[in-house]
Amino acid sequence: RFPASSSSSLRSARRCEHPGSPLVASSMRTRSRRAAVSLLGLIGGAHATSLSHFRTPVFAAAGARRCMQRSFRAAAPAEAAAPPAAGASKGGVAYDLAIEAKWQAHWEAHRTFATRRREGKQKKYVLDMFPYPSGAGLHVGHPEGYTASDIMARYWRMRDYDVLHPMGWDSFGLPAEQHAMNTGTHPEVTTKENIANFKRQLRSLGFSYDWERELATTDVGYVKWTQWIFLKLFEQGLAFQDEKPVNWCAGLGTVLANEEIIDGLSERGGFPVERKPLRQWVLKITALADRLAAELDGLDWPEGTMTMQRSWIGRSEGAEIAFATEGGGEDVRVFTTRADTLMGATYVVVAPEHPLARRVGESDSAVAKYIAETASKSDLDRTSAKAKSGVPAGESVVHPLTGERLPVWVADYVIGSYGTGAVMAVPAHDERDFDFAAAHGLPVKRVVAEPDGAAEALEEAFTEHGVAVNSGPLVDGLATPEAKAKVVELLAEAGRGSAKVSYKLRDWVFSRQRYWGEPIPIYFPVTTDGDPRKGDAYSIDYSQPLPVAEEELPVALPELEDFQPGDDPQGCLARVLDWRFFQRDGKWWARETNTMPQWAGSCWYYLRFADPANTQQAWSAEAEKAWLPVDLYVGGAEHAVLHLLYARFWHKVLHSLGLVSTAEPFQKLVHQGMILGADGEKMSKSRGNVINPDDIVSAYGADAMRLYEMFMGPLEAVKPWQTEQIAGVVRFQNRVHALATRADGSAELGDETERLMHQTIKKVTADVDALSFNTAISQMMIFSNHLAGLKQLPAEPVEKLALLVSPLAPHLGEEAWQMLGHEQSLAYEPWPEYDEAKCVETDVVMAVQVNGKVRAEIKIAKDAAEAEARELAAASENVQKFLDGKEVKKFIYVPGRIINFVAK
Repeated sequence: RFPASSSSSLRSARRCEHPGSPLVASSMRTRSRRAAVSLLGLIGGAHATSLSHFRTPVFAAAGARRCMQRSFRAAAPAEAAAPPAAGASKGGVAYDLAIEAKWQAHWEAHRTFATRRREGKQKKYVLDMFPYPSGAGLHVGHPEGYTASDIMARYWRMRDYDVLHPMGWDSFGLPAEQHAMNTGTHPEVTTKENIANFKRQLRSLGFSYDWERELATTDVGYVKWTQWIFLKLFEQGLAFQDEKPVNWCAGLGTVLANEEIIDGLSERGGFPVERKPLRQWVLKITALADRLAAELDGLDWPEGTMTMQRSWIGRSEGAEIAFATEGGGEDVRVFTTRADTLMGATYVVVAPEHPLARRVGESDSAVAKYIAETASKSDLDRTSAKAKSGVPAGESVVHPLTGERLPVWVADYVIGSYGTGAVMAVPAHDERDFDFAAAHGLPVKRVVAEPDGAAEALEEAFTEHGVAVNSGPLVDGLATPEAKAKVVELLAEAGRGSAKVSYKLRDWVFSRQRYWGEPIPIYFPVTTDGDPRKGDAYSIDYSQPLPVAEEELPVALPELEDFQPGDDPQGCLARVLDWRFFQRDGKWWARETNTMPQWAGSCWYYLRFADPANTQQAWSAEAEKAWLPVDLYVGGAEHAVLHLLYARFWHKVLHSLGLVSTAEPFQKLVHQGMILGADGEKMSKSRGNVINPDDIVSAYGADAMRLYEMFMGPLEAVKPWQTEQIAGVVRFQNRVHALATRADGSAELGDETERLMHQTIKKVTADVDALSFNTAISQMMIFSNHLAGLKQLPAEPVEKLALLVSPLAPHLGEEAWQMLGHEQSLAYEPWPEYDEAKCVETDVVMAVQVNGKVRAEIKIAKDAAEAEARELAAASENVQKFLDGKEVKKFIYVPGRIINFVAK
């Protein structure tokens, strides 16, 4: 709400409550662009970022950047070229950036943000997706989410919640190990240096973390409990060994995900990748697939993330069908969601990894060659290839209902690790099967007609539902749902199939063949006639995995100088013979040489933060019940699937064991939008568009950076960074500081100021609750401009402004609070309250019309009587001019809406 004393351009925008308001469109149409710039000048000193909000409230990459550049040029280029110094403060003592170091030292010395849990008080657990401490340090995009979570932590403390707001480090990872291979520097050394740099950068931004709870996944004490959770999974049969076809990269010495491979080479380093079977530890995440999908209901998560989770889990209802092999060997089993199309199956396809393909490949050179060629392709390459390659297996299977012989083909568009690794091919009703049949001259048999019964020859696969045809007297004429049920019934009667639920979700390949990760706490019996540590022959029985006793945890990594992976898929730990082999009770044993993936430590850190100093338990039941679940979890959308899915899986296992009291770990999830470089592209070293927050803090201060990142646009939107546009929030910051130097406790609080104060408290409170920080800042800018225009400035509204601004600009808030005469930190001061009755506008600005044309504007009470309205309107000099010499035939008055003189 704008003050009534504002210019006409402001009065035309009285409904505008924030720079992203839809009013902008009409304002731009009805007022000149110059008036809009004037309006923005009042809000933020002709601040270009504000103008960009008017033009585009939701940003979109390069388009947003172009919009911002146009707006910025239109605003005040001379002022933009020379933004005000961070310490400038008009009309009062200068805002000195040393204030920030002063308050950071105060918070640390007084343990201001040490976590407390009081009886009878409600809690808020505010958590960031903790960072991997890379060597590059933070860029300005990283603190966006951290700033948002810190605002909420500070806000909730002022609302008298007990707040847990910790920070730690996801410090295992391949980059540190790769650096070790390149330089010989131990990963632990590199990791500690990187953590120190990250911590310095975060502290410089004034985040209110409880640093006494800091942890790193590489801490030995943390590794112990990560291994303990793995053993719980092992005890439940949810961690097991299996031979899996994996993407083995000898150059990196590890297995890679499909997404980490480009054109057969590793994304990192460009090393060749080979598809090969390898003994792996696997977590049976599919055992909880139903719960992982169903229990998303009730969570306050972005809808897109919920959809991605459900899609990744991919629950499908269908049937498993057994095709007998002609030679009497093991059945070929397939899963299908379209059992109604069974009569249209004209061949069966098995993946190159399927046991039948391997058996045939032992005697068929063409099949063996095809299997070898497929080994270098990733799953993604295989499924996305337009050309459908394959070779005949030279064998047939028996159709389960008709007894017809169907040829078997080996083709790489079927993935061995997905489903059963085999499909019944129905080319008439599946696009991939249709393309494969067309490429290899295989028959196409239509068994589903259009809903109206039409069954013309097909030029492409018909994949829609319809009516069964060519499927026998018991099925023909049935609609697709009924036909599915009937075919499943016939299969069950024949003993060749049954209804089944399947998932796209695959079990989690958990082990990594590298050094820098948590050792898997398992060992195996060894047969040897000598000492395997000295190179004597040995044999390891991997079929008898044994858990390390809890009292022997943690299994620590050995010291190592050579981190090169070598050619052994067992990883570099297999070369550390003194660590790998040990004797007990006169027998030799071998430790597992695979390590855990980086995901492991990040699956449960939120639990350890609740009780980080506990040496006897991973967490106590009391601490878990006191803080869980996480009330606000903030992080990038790039973690929308795997991290969240894996963490939820671990949590549900722990819940089933009674070790946690909640079914879900994260109640509310927020994804901050990406901050792009000034060129509208993602920030990266290779593009040269990375902005270091150290430079911004040094030039403008931490509060200015926090305010700017929150003022750029909606938290979840993609936004381009423009350093020169920080000038607007710097002016706002300086204005608030200047107000604190002028406040007079004896000055009277006028009605207009009191009303705007209560309106501001109401709006900022609602905006912060909604994480709409950009509009909260806009409202405070409006309020500060009003206060700056008062000749006598009361202290009360300045105190309220200091409290309101403090979560977003905490150093400024603290300094202003102290300047106003308060001795204690405002960190736990009560959040300002508003009076709804005092938010109501008592006066309105109304247009006065003469014969339907606006001739003047007057300020009048909303409920003014008609006589009062007529008297005030007629007193206007311009109205008198148009009424002069005329007779008023009619006076039309609708309070708050219309004043019109009809005169002749």
